[in-house]
Amino acid sequence: MKNKSIFNLKAFVFLFPTLLVFGMFLVWPLIYTVYLSFFKWNMISKNKVFVGFENYLTIFKDSSTKQILMNSFWYIFWIIIFAVCLPYIMAFVLNYLLPKFIDAYKAILFVPAVMSLVVASVLFTWILNPISGPVALILRQVGISMPFWSNSEGWVIFVIALIVSWKVFGYNFILLFAAISGISKELIESAKMDNISNGRIFFKIILPISSATGIYVLIMAIVQALQYVFTPIAVLTQGGPDGASSNIIYESYRQGFEMFNTGRSAALSVITLLICVILLLIEYVFVERRVYYEN
Repeated sequence: MKNKSIFNLKAFVFLFPTLLVFGMFLVWPLIYTVYLSFFKWNMISKNKVFVGFENYLTIFKDSSTKQILMNSFWYIFWIIIFAVCLPYIMAFVLNYLLPKFIDAYKAILFVPAVMSLVVASVLFTWILNPISGPVALILRQVGISMPFWSNSEGWVIFVIALIVSWKVFGYNFILLFAAISGISKELIESAKMDNISNGRIFFKIILPISSATGIYVLIMAIVQALQYVFTPIAVLTQGGPDGASSNIIYESYRQGFEMFNTGRSAALSVITLLICVILLLIEYVFVERRVYYEN
């Protein structure tokens, strides 16, 4: 019994530095953010005025909140399409249909992952310039005029999601490629011998067997998207036009560091956390139970 107590004490000693850092940089900021959400404070005054749930009620009464939530929804939607579905399909195609030069493909696709989002934002600003950008010049040759996306309500979210997806695409592709590569090739060859189409192979064999990695990539893509979204908005649009590119993350920053409304900013952060928790619960209830884990 004494040896067991000594062992537990040693384990705690080894874990203590990690627990300390975890508590200082995650648990305490979370608790303090929830605490601030119930106060009215401008980060300058020494006094905080307790207002209860007023910050939350103000957010839901604000007419711009609906637009911000819809912008956040469409942003996540495009992230899932570009940063999860597209690399999934490409990993399957390059693995089984076009395996030649795969090492070169992986290197080229991973390059954006190490590039600054500020550089990526400026680069896409040039590429998608509606007047002199290369995409606009190509479209002009076939009689199509490129819209001024920075002033268009629907296009601006699409472009911001495209920039962030370009950043995380290579990392997600390599993870999915590794998962698909681990699937028995004999299984795929047997399916081909039975004249099963590539589409059915992907949806009935590849997708279910690699679903554990797929769910991880889906969750990480959403988390990274919420982390990275601030930079392209701050560099390109500052939330414009008329709030069309703002989302819940950028609005939290704007309320806290531009409007100095710390309580409302904290409330928005808490709402963001709750939305993420709800999404994880939905994912666990409807998706996680159907995931295939080998062995």
